[in-house]
Formats: sequence, C-alpha cells, structure tokens
Amino acid sequence: MEQQKHHYSLVVKKDCPTCALIEPVIKQLSDTFNNSLTIYVQDDPSFPESVADKIDDSSLEFSYKQNIEIVPTLIRSSDGLDEQARIFGWDKNQWQKFTGIENLGANLVDFKPGCGSKTQDPGMTEILTLRFDTDLLQARKIELAESEDIMEACFERGWSDGLPLVPPTPLRVTRMLSSTDRSANEIVGSVPPDNRPCTIEKIAINAVMAGCKPDYLQVVIAALRAALKDEFCMHGLLCTTYFSTPVMIVNGPITKQIGMNSGVNALGQGNRANATIGRALQLIVRNVGGGIPGGIDRATLGNPGKYTFCFCEDESDAEWPSLSMDRGYTREDSVVNLFAGSGVQPFVDQQSRQPESLAKNLANSLRSVANTRSFGMADAIIVISPEHRRVLRECGWTKPNLKQALYDELKTPGADIIRGKDGIAEGMPEKFKDIMLNKFRNDGLHIVGAGGKAGMFSAIISGWLASGEKGSQMVSQQIN
Repeated sequence: MEQQKHHYSLVVKKDCPTCALIEPVIKQLSDTFNNSLTIYVQDDPSFPESVADKIDDSSLEFSYKQNIEIVPTLIRSSDGLDEQARIFGWDKNQWQKFTGIENLGANLVDFKPGCGSKTQDPGMTEILTLRFDTDLLQARKIELAESEDIMEACFERGWSDGLPLVPPTPLRVTRMLSSTDRSANEIVGSVPPDNRPCTIEKIAINAVMAGCKPDYLQVVIAALRAALKDEFCMHGLLCTTYFSTPVMIVNGPITKQIGMNSGVNALGQGNRANATIGRALQLIVRNVGGGIPGGIDRATLGNPGKYTFCFCEDESDAEWPSLSMDRGYTREDSVVNLFAGSGVQPFVDQQSRQPESLAKNLANSLRSVANTRSFGMADAIIVISPEHRRVLRECGWTKPNLKQALYDELKTPGADIIRGKDGIAEGMPEKFKDIMLNKFRNDGLHIVGAGGKAGMFSAIISGWLASGEKGSQMVSQQIN
C-alpha cells in the first residue's frame, strides 16, 4: 500500500474534545498502519483505551521538539523520518487524503477544530526551552547551600547596587531571552572598565536582576550598545570623581508599547520600565565590566541617578521635534539616547508669559551648570514642562528659537568670569579675558519635553565636566 512507504506520528491529549471525538479514527489508523504509526499522548498515557501501543509524552519532549501547537496533530514522515507534511484538528476530507484511507472517520462530523497543545500553556515555552535546549544558557551556575537565603546570596556575592535584586534563576533568564531572536551567546561588546565581553545572555541576567520585563530587553540591549560607543567614553565616566552617570532618554513607539512614563513624575519613582531599564544598564557595568564604587568608580559624592536615570520624552505635540529627531531619526524610530549627566536642578518660572522672558530667566539658571564661571565645559539637558512649552507655542516659538535665544543670552565677556575676578579664585583662565565666551559648545545644549501638565516647573540636567569631543558626547542607538 502507498501509506506503508511513510511513517506517521500522531500527537493527542485526553483533555481535548477533538481528540476524544477521533478516538475511533485513532484505532482505525493503528489497525491500518500498525508499526508505521506512533502515538504520543501529552497528558494521560491510558488514552485512547482502544489502542495498546502509545508513548507517554507528558514531559512534552517530543511535542516541544516537533513544535506542536495544536492537538490532534498528524505528521507524515519519510522512511528516514524526515517530516514531509502535517495536519491538525479534524477535517474528514483532509485526513482521508492525507492518509490515503478513503473511509477514515466516515461516521464522524466533517470538521472540528483542535485544541491548544500543552506546550502552549502559559509559561510553558520557557520551561521546555530550559528543559530541552541544554545549550541555551552558558553562564556559570551558582550553587547555593540549602540554608542560604537566595536574596542575601546576591548581596554577599557583590552583584547588587545596594537594593534587593530579583534572583536570576535559569527559568527567569530563559523567559527574558524569549523576547529576542538573537542568539544568547552573541557578544554585544566589551564592557569597561575591565573590558569583559558581554553576551545577550549576560544582558538578560542583569535585566532580570534589575526587575525588567522581557519586553524591555531590546531597550536594554540598545542602551548598552550606546554606552559602548567610543564617543560616550563610558570608561572615563566610571573613573571620574565627578557626579555624572549615564542618563537615558528613550524616544519613539517603544515607549508606549512598554509603558514608559514621560508625564507626571517622569524623573522620579513609580514606573517599572523607567526604573528597571536604567538600573539594568548600571548593573551590567557593575557585574560584567567591574565598575564598582570604591574600586574604579571614584565619584566624590555621586548622585542618586547612579541607581537608575531613565525616562522617555513626551512626544504628544506633533509640532515639537523629539530629541531623537534632533539627532537625525524620524518620529517612527524607537531610539535610546545616552547623556553623561548629573543630578536634577529645578527651574521655576511661574510669571513669564512671553518666550523672551522665559528664555532670559532660564539662561540665568543655566549659568550655574557646573559653576557660574565654568564655560564651554559641561553640556546640559533642559527638560521643559508642558506649561513652559505652552508659553512658547502660544507665541509661535519653536525649539530652535528657544535654543538660539539661550545661546545668545549666555554669551559672556571672558573678563567677567576669569579667575580672581571679584575675589573668587574659581573661573576661566586669564587667556580668555578678551574673548566673548559661550556657556555651551555648539552641540552641547539639548532640549527634551517631559513632565506633568500642571506646574510651571522645568529642570536642568547638567553634564560631565569632560563633555565634548575630548570627553563624553550624547550618543543615540536605534532599538531593533
């Protein structure tokens, strides 16, 4: 017979009405094909009772390796057991043609859809991947003593930033990796200061410890790629005694997809995506690169942003270009921007109703970035609130108008800010006394929209003193 040239594999489960319906069909197939049919049962190996020879697939090994999504599934293979075709559910005409048995299931209904395979149960994909894909995870496994507290073990081994971590169990790491089609052993780059290679798996481990959801992983990967760009100078940022740390601003559709916060309390606590994505980057630098406070990290004071400093931009105003658009991307691109920044300096202006007044007042506050007598050194980000943007918009001012006004207001004669002027030792070197100085270099001032809709409060994030071409520049990385 033609069917004897093939081998058939049938996957069923007792807890499936369609599988129960076709029990007579299973018996007929068994009688017809004999040794050319193998039956795999996902739940109860006694099913179907009318057939003697069955294989217990309650471990789901066969179902997982054959990518079974629906039961019943009937697979036809060649003599060498290479799959030729498969069908699933119950369609009488289809099954008769597929098997070559004209009267197969003649007394049954013509059609009934199948049920979900047990491999598709919630959380099962990652469990089975971990169980049967033994080469997926390559990181060293830590064995804990029976009496050892898993949370305390993370602290004792030096993995923590000082806050509790989510233990990176193999299952949690596998679930994190399920959100990307990248190979777990793909090397993204070498992380300073120790320049150790960092794989996707190691990124996933630290994302788990930070408390990330799997949906956040692609943002964390992009953030690390940005941090490893030469122009960001991550190694120098780690070593400095200054306050600065990576500040992450995310743009594009991804921010809505993963629920980031650009509104009320955008720079504060309370949003999981904001908090954990920024923290994940910090943990990678610590645990993979060796950037440990008191070791290579020699910050005199540091700032709370060294736990995490991540937020997204409010892009609800179509007339206001986003930070990533300023940097050459489109509004449809999802982008991570990294800035070597310090703490948040408040800017309060509740009286200005004209852009000129707002710009003059904001310029006065910007003078204090790093030091009122430090010019052309530290970059800065202005996080401008919706109400301050409203003042600009109602008078026809754009972001470029504001930036130009700020540059103009901040131009200062060098003689006014040289060392020793007015009895203050700090200041610019004597050689600048006859020069008109700019507070910021040409690409050193960035404007980002964020914040709640009530309150005429904006903010300044000052940069590292080593900003610029010889230090750290803002970098951007598209999220794939």
